[in-house]
Amino acid sequence: MGNFIMAFKEPMLALSNAPHRGGLTEASGFFFMRVPKNYSGDYKADCLAFERENGLGNFVGFMTAAEVDKVLSIAKSREVMAYVTAGITNPAIAGEVPPPWKPGTINIVLVIEEGLTVGAMVNAVMTATEAKTYTLLEISYNATGTTSDGIGIFAFEGEKEWAGTATEIGLNIGRAVRQALEESLRKWEKTRRVNSFNPY
Repeated sequence: MGNFIMAFKEPMLALSNAPHRGGLTEASGFFFMRVPKNYSGDYKADCLAFERENGLGNFVGFMTAAEVDKVLSIAKSREVMAYVTAGITNPAIAGEVPPPWKPGTINIVLVIEEGLTVGAMVNAVMTATEAKTYTLLEISYNATGTTSDGIGIFAFEGEKEWAGTATEIGLNIGRAVRQALEESLRKWEKTRRVNSFNPY
């Protein structure tokens, strides 16, 4: 099925909406776990089982129905690494009633080799989201995201207070997210076309 596991050299501060160990915590790494398109299981139990089966501890876990090994894209801009898995069968626009739910998620994880305050990590979420939305609109998806997007910011605890678009970190967040998301979406479109010709 294809999953992705990233272990850090040392623990990092994590801020995310991940289904497994989301919120503000300390993490030894993160994973993207693939689930079936019709998944309706106990995500907490399944993520915990995945972590244990792979000998992991204190990892933050994201889920997706996309073929992780085929859509994962990674981009680096100076101190920022972006890891993105994209599937957009359920596009949505913030503030509008979404269409009937279908499986599809954009997961964005940023690993920032800097010491940030928690406030700066929240700022990084904002910058990454702006970059995601711009990318979707630029390549003609009429959406600001999907109905189940995930985001995670991993950084060292430190003194830098800002990560918005006026900062160097924010600039690198935007560049990394845009590059990785655009690439992941191209991969996802290619995978979808291939699957449409192969129903088995």
